[in-house]
Amino acid sequence: MRLEASNVSVRYGTQHAVVDVNLMAEPGEILAILGPNGSGKSTLLRTLAGVQRHAGRISWAGRQTDIGYMPQDTASRAVLTAFEVVLLGRMRSLGLRVAAGDLAAAEAAMTEIGIAALAHRRIGTLSGGQRQLVFIAQVLAGNPRALLLDEPTSALDIAHQLGVLALLRDISRKRGLTTIAVLHDLNAAARFADRLALLRDGRLVGLGRPADMLTAQYLAEVFDVDVAIDAGSDGHPVVLPLRAVGSDRFHSAGLH
Repeated sequence: MRLEASNVSVRYGTQHAVVDVNLMAEPGEILAILGPNGSGKSTLLRTLAGVQRHAGRISWAGRQTDIGYMPQDTASRAVLTAFEVVLLGRMRSLGLRVAAGDLAAAEAAMTEIGIAALAHRRIGTLSGGQRQLVFIAQVLAGNPRALLLDEPTSALDIAHQLGVLALLRDISRKRGLTTIAVLHDLNAAARFADRLALLRDGRLVGLGRPADMLTAQYLAEVFDVDVAIDAGSDGHPVVLPLRAVGSDRFHSAGLH
């Protein structure tokens, strides 16, 4: 499900949240959106998902209902079980009768993510990381052709971060999904994304392969940090943050 976005802009009153962003994404690839806090990453993802008013043009080669979108702030009634939450990925609300195919898809998604044992647990009793996995399974249960995920690994420990990202990469390849994810971990993005989109103040600063985007020059421009870049044993770049620069910016934001 190919994406073409041209001159996409979003304003909140007089504030420009996203400014003239141009993006393309292809089936089977993972595009990671990176940037500092307040750079417009979540706003851009909501816009691509079709839930945010915008200027410019967004074209998906398919139906809007083929998009699986997981926002950063997921919510669900605490009385629902994990299985019922995943099942909501197949329908707008639970009814008295549920088709066998919907039940099977929800069960398959939980098994694929590795959380089948949580099926009968109330969502309110799960840890933050477990709930995160449930919501990823919910999105996958709908059998989307595109995945839009806002920080899908934010509540996960290191092992689960690596496992989920590897799983999402494999699913994207196998199903030919167009996957776009907002990530904070630069090294995780380097390992699992095919291309990176770097945002700063709502503007697209760079778009390309991880090796081309994760450079000292780009990361200083986007994140205000000095870094050392090394090549990992698997060939992916490894970013080592050294120090923050532009201290005036942090003082003005009250971060001192």
